Amino acid sequence: MILINKNLKVLVQGITGKQGSFHTKLMLDYGTNIVAGVTPGKGGHEVHGVPVFDTVKEAVDETGANSSIIFVPARYAYTAITEAIVNKLSPIIVITEKIPTHDMIRAVRLSEIYGVRIIGPNTPGLIVPGLMKLGIMPDKVFKKGEVAILSRSGTLTYEIAHTLTRNGIGQSIVVGIGGDPIVGTTFTDLVKLLKEDHETKAIVIIGEIGGAEEERLAKYIMRHDLNKPIVAFIAGRTAPPGRRMGHAGAIILPGGGTYESKVKAFKGAGIKVAIRPAEIADLITKVI
Repeated sequence: MILINKNLKVLVQGITGKQGSFHTKLMLDYGTNIVAGVTPGKGGHEVHGVPVFDTVKEAVDETGANSSIIFVPARYAYTAITEAIVNKLSPIIVITEKIPTHDMIRAVRLSEIYGVRIIGPNTPGLIVPGLMKLGIMPDKVFKKGEVAILSRSGTLTYEIAHTLTRNGIGQSIVVGIGGDPIVGTTFTDLVKLLKEDHETKAIVIIGEIGGAEEERLAKYIMRHDLNKPIVAFIAGRTAPPGRRMGHAGAIILPGGGTYESKVKAFKGAGIKVAIRPAEIADLITKVI
């Protein structure tokens, strides 16, 4: 399985906050192996039975944590991410939204130097149905199976996964790459990993207007033999130019990022595109 395995030991940065504590309980209930939490000044406490440390290094030294999920407020997020990076935790799931773009540019560059992977920011995280989840996804809509879902939209991820599940189509892994302009892991990065994943037989891409993530993926697909069918949905078909639609990265600017440009790129790469989310299940059934 890509990104995670049964040996993952998860650390929650910001575990004592409202969101950190709430989702730690849900992740534990799903079976995620959370071994530590970090909140400066709260070392020695426990949250849902998970020991809390003042620093990531202390947590790693004491528990052997090797992955992190971050619920730290935006103004402290860069420090939290870099602390996870230098301690070589991977993947680092950054739930936090509204992190300054220049902070994420620096953080992503640092992650490349250290050879660790960031998912996010502004991501709902990831889930391998039946194994574990690292994030805030509502696990009841997912079912173990052979279709990977890669998405820029949290809400649409849940809607489409639920539709697939109701049609008897399970998921091998579901990853939210994040809705910000700068993300640590792209669609193309994940498709490259899924190419070698024997548990995944097909891929669903949930894109949206803004940026060039989808166009870059289409170019990669055209140049490489993936050997796995892909179907897609692009959100923002009726969005007016120049207006941000929900995510910071979902804005049409001069020169590209339109609904039409993304659909054209996908169709040119042989990727079937659904007009409505409900059509995804039918398209997946046909290509499988």
